[in-house]
Amino acid sequence: FDIMYGEGISKKGEILDLGVKAGIVEKSGSWFSYNSERIGQGRENAKQFLRDNPELADELEEKLREALHLPASKAVSEEAAAAK
Repeated sequence: FDIMYGEGISKKGEILDLGVKAGIVEKSGSWFSYNSERIGQGRENAKQFLRDNPELADELEEKLREALHLPASKAVSEEAAAAK
C-alpha cells in the first residue's frame, strides 16, 4: 500500500492493486483498463483518474468487495437502508 503525505493510505492505489489481483482491472504494460476503457498510463495517472471519477472508483470497490466476499461498503449499506 502507498502512504501519501497529507492523505494517509491511498485507497485508490489499493483499489487498483486489488483490482488487478482479482482480475477486475486489467494491466497491460503500463496501462490500466477497466471494462476495456483505459483509465491511465502508469499507476499515478490511474489513481488520479479514480480521484476524478469517484463513481467509477465506487463501482470498482463494490466489485472488489463482491469478488473478495466482503460486506458492502458503508455508503452502499446506508443507501439501501434509506431506500426501504
